[in-house]
Amino acid sequence: MILRSSRLYKKKMVAAGNGLFYPIVGFASCLALIYLSFGDLRSNFREEEHQLAFVKRNGTQFTLDGKPFYINGWNSYWLMYHGVDEYTRPRVREILQAGAKMGLTLCRTWAFNDGDYNALQVSPGQFDERVFKALDHVIVEARQQGIRLLLCLVNNLENYGGKSQYVRWAWQEGVGLSASNDSFFFDPSIRNYFKSYIKTILTRKNTLNGIEYRDDPTIFGWELINEPRCSTDASGDTLQDWIEEMSAFVKLIDKKHLLTVGLEGFYGPKDPKALTVNPERWASRLGSDFIRNSKIPSIDFASVHIYPDHWFHDLEVEDHLKFVTKWMLSHIEDGEKELNKPVMFTEFGLADQLDRFYKTIYDIIYKSAKKHQAGAGGLAWQFIVGGMEKFNDEFGIIPWERPATYKLIIEHTCRLARIQGPVLEQRNLKELCLQKH
Repeated sequence: MILRSSRLYKKKMVAAGNGLFYPIVGFASCLALIYLSFGDLRSNFREEEHQLAFVKRNGTQFTLDGKPFYINGWNSYWLMYHGVDEYTRPRVREILQAGAKMGLTLCRTWAFNDGDYNALQVSPGQFDERVFKALDHVIVEARQQGIRLLLCLVNNLENYGGKSQYVRWAWQEGVGLSASNDSFFFDPSIRNYFKSYIKTILTRKNTLNGIEYRDDPTIFGWELINEPRCSTDASGDTLQDWIEEMSAFVKLIDKKHLLTVGLEGFYGPKDPKALTVNPERWASRLGSDFIRNSKIPSIDFASVHIYPDHWFHDLEVEDHLKFVTKWMLSHIEDGEKELNKPVMFTEFGLADQLDRFYKTIYDIIYKSAKKHQAGAGGLAWQFIVGGMEKFNDEFGIIPWERPATYKLIIEHTCRLARIQGPVLEQRNLKELCLQKH
């Protein structure tokens, strides 16, 4: 643990005739130093909190306090949802503490729940303050644990409302142009719904610390939408127009935080890599285009997902791992040569041979970081705590219940730390990396 004293005291010493003054004062000074360094942990912690810096971008690198910042993190999409009720709220602290204990620095989670149970947005522009306070709690708890948050603003899927809920709202109010879920991207009324939502989230004043979300460095950045697809327009023009408009709107309100789209990473129909790197032909027909979407000036970094056993149905594990290597190296190359932006692998999961899968991903990120290339980090999908079977999927794990996986995660944390140096919020890093796991 590295702690810094909040004040430096300088005292002049006057010699005493019997010569005993120096050892006495020396001993007293030692005690004072120990107290100043370790005695008042709460006071020191608060002062360090206020020095929390925003993560920035410099070309293909994330930076923190002017130094390269490489990310080892995870997904726990459920934090706000579980922060609402008192009996589930302790899970928020439990997973954030566990992440900090592994030296992780970033958690991706949902900042939305539209029209569902414990909805944040119960109808367009109408919010449940009880749920908003749960999100306030998540942000404050993350800051206390030294974890930053990547907050996603809406889902392409139907889980927790998603774009289909916005379409239903427009249809119910008699202003919807189409019942197609993809009208989320082109219907002017729905665009206005979403802009109103963005503004409400970004300008929210946290009831626990009084800081507007757009001014809080605990938030690493914003993600426009989880896994956007607009298959009714395979050309990609509709989604491209939506990303341009919404990203510019975010930046109009918040110029301090980083912004990403939330892409899976599929190459569009006009990109040569659609045939050589995409998992299969269907991936170029979804209306998304990794290079084109990520090049938008108001997008700060590119996001990529990795789910080989969902994208292929007839491959063995060895082939999955070969694809993962090719997929990651291709996107890192894009970050370097096409985008001049960091590339973060914001979701990755595999149902079988998980440790080999994690090791493949971590090794590629480490090698990229070592060369100061665009591979800026990765976020495993997903981490849960005990008693959450209902919220699990085939990829969720409790890391500390899997010793080999737990060791891999910590080793990756320590390898990245040797490149970039310790981050202030990684309070236990020295002890963590000296331990035998």
